[in-house]
Amino acid sequence: MNADRLFVDFSPLLPWPFLAALALIALALGGYLVRQKRRGAWIRLGALFLGLAALTDPRLVSEKRERLSDIVALLVDRSGSQGIGTRMAETEAALSTLAARLRQRPNTELRVIDVFDRDGAGDGTRLFDALAIALRDVPPDRLAGVIALTDGQAHDIPADLARLGFSAPFHALITGRANEFDRRIELVEAPRFGIVGKEVMATIRIEDQGGNGGPARLSIRRDGETLASETVRAGQPIQIALKLDRAGLNLFELQIETLPGELTPLNNLIALPVEGVREKLNVLLVSGEPHAGERTWRNLLKADPNVELVHFTILRPPEKQDNTPTNELSLIAFPTRDLFVTKINDFNLIIFDRYSNQTFLPTLYFENMVSYVRDGGAILFAVGPEIVARGGLLSTPLREIMPAEPTGSILERAYRAEVTDLGRRHPVTSNLDGAGAAPGTAQWAPWFRQIAARPRAGQSLMSGVDGLPLLELRREGKGRVGLFLSDHVWLWARGYAGGGPYLDLLRRLSHWLMKEPELEEEALRMAISGNRIVIERRTIGGAPGDFSVTEPGGETLPLTPFEAEPGLWRAEMAIRRAGLYRARNGNLVAFVNAGQANPREFRQVVSTLEALRPVAEATGGGVRRMAANGNVEVPRLADIRTGSVFSGPDYIGLKPTEASVLKGLSITPFGLGLLGLLLLLLPLIGTWLAEGRLGRKRA
Repeated sequence: MNADRLFVDFSPLLPWPFLAALALIALALGGYLVRQKRRGAWIRLGALFLGLAALTDPRLVSEKRERLSDIVALLVDRSGSQGIGTRMAETEAALSTLAARLRQRPNTELRVIDVFDRDGAGDGTRLFDALAIALRDVPPDRLAGVIALTDGQAHDIPADLARLGFSAPFHALITGRANEFDRRIELVEAPRFGIVGKEVMATIRIEDQGGNGGPARLSIRRDGETLASETVRAGQPIQIALKLDRAGLNLFELQIETLPGELTPLNNLIALPVEGVREKLNVLLVSGEPHAGERTWRNLLKADPNVELVHFTILRPPEKQDNTPTNELSLIAFPTRDLFVTKINDFNLIIFDRYSNQTFLPTLYFENMVSYVRDGGAILFAVGPEIVARGGLLSTPLREIMPAEPTGSILERAYRAEVTDLGRRHPVTSNLDGAGAAPGTAQWAPWFRQIAARPRAGQSLMSGVDGLPLLELRREGKGRVGLFLSDHVWLWARGYAGGGPYLDLLRRLSHWLMKEPELEEEALRMAISGNRIVIERRTIGGAPGDFSVTEPGGETLPLTPFEAEPGLWRAEMAIRRAGLYRARNGNLVAFVNAGQANPREFRQVVSTLEALRPVAEATGGGVRRMAANGNVEVPRLADIRTGSVFSGPDYIGLKPTEASVLKGLSITPFGLGLLGLLLLLLPLIGTWLAEGRLGRKRA
């Protein structure tokens, strides 16, 4: 479409102020001559002004222009709250109708701008951010109008409407119905960390939108297990006591019941992750017969800031008699009753390092240790030749809970410790540095002594001479037991022949015994990585099968994992909506909360006309609901070239633009050539003729 223009332009030879001064002088002189009634005064005045006009260099400009198309932006809200009820269906129907009409409008370019939650984080509906990004290549004078299809809940409306960046009319067609009702649970205050075994306090509030603020039934769950259910009042702060039962992540769910007619249950639940932290891990280390590596365990445990170590070394057993007076000894008596009866449950782990019952404990004490393990405690036996001695630990009730049974043979020859097939899948021994890719390829320093044993009911993680068990673990009741069948791990600590990964091995071993969540051999975990959810299944068995993942909206989908490394299976999925995700595999369940605890997108879900009304009124547009009488009704489009109001009862107004692009240009100067010369000479000739006629009359 052409938009040619023809106009006069000036390119003055002197500055405009100087020309204005000359014009005033010429006007004054001409006025004086006219007042004196001098012949030819008007001709002289005309000559002066023609001369001044020549100094402005007038020219006739002809532009050949091509009109640019009008741009109409169609904002389509596809955020989480638009998925409620029939809102998205209404949006799609209105989009189809408007797009068809705008494509029929002459000289119009339609831009459909889809607005999603940012990375599924529930950070609110960013209508105007999306509009600014989509129109950053569009000059403001080409925008004929903006039409938004939304529920009215926008979270980036500029506080200063003068900074909108456009002056075209803004119209909003609102989904949903009037008089909608919704109830939500809001997290006011919550802890991020807590001490295991103690309570932390969280504060919540129940908010009604369009409701009557009546009582609500609140359920509290921890890691999927229901803890309590109570009736609470809406509109007031509610304090909830949450008890942490384990180290690591404790995921609490706080949920209120869904009322009849409520818009959505999605904001009736919040997930509250609290990291459980142990005050201290109490370890009792009892060193028996002196040996070259007896400080290995002590040095390792003392270097761990999370461990409170109590260490006793038995140097003077009861059978040793000499004449040294007791009050001159620098040692203390071994407090057997305090340690193994009164305070045994204060310890998370008991380590017997080459202890052979030098103190001749009563059988009752050993029975108490067995009960301690079965009730949830942990014991590690780091043994040497003393284990097979007469009257040693094998002759006590502790023999019942050992994961392997020493045969009585002591093997003393060089060998290299190896990780078993099971050990390559177990978190205690998986991926140890230098373990090699297959059995027999370990690059570790050799050991020279091993206690022969028969596996019983344990897990063989490491093997030694002729494939005999070297490291055995066992679950006994609620507790755990470990058996290390060599006392030569100190060779790795000393760096002999290159050493080995003793720090990783012994730290993992002790922490597995103390039930650290990260070292569970059968576990299902979920984590957020960017805009994706990563699900990992740790197992010492075979392929775990598909994961069943439940999204915040209640949809359940299967995910097939792949083996990322021995014993670790992994699957990933994109975050499509903020909220709580659940994964299940067999009897294992895991949770993760994607996005904020209180997703902004679901804080206000009742559709409204008021939020966008100021923007519409500032630009002359309008706000209205698109659904009436159960049908989607889209107003007609109308072009309005002048005025400040672009909306009516049954129409949406667009402002046609006059934007064009220059295709050609021709310039014709008035002050050049024969025409310019004649224009300047005519008044001069007229003045000469008038003066000559006046002179002849006087003669």
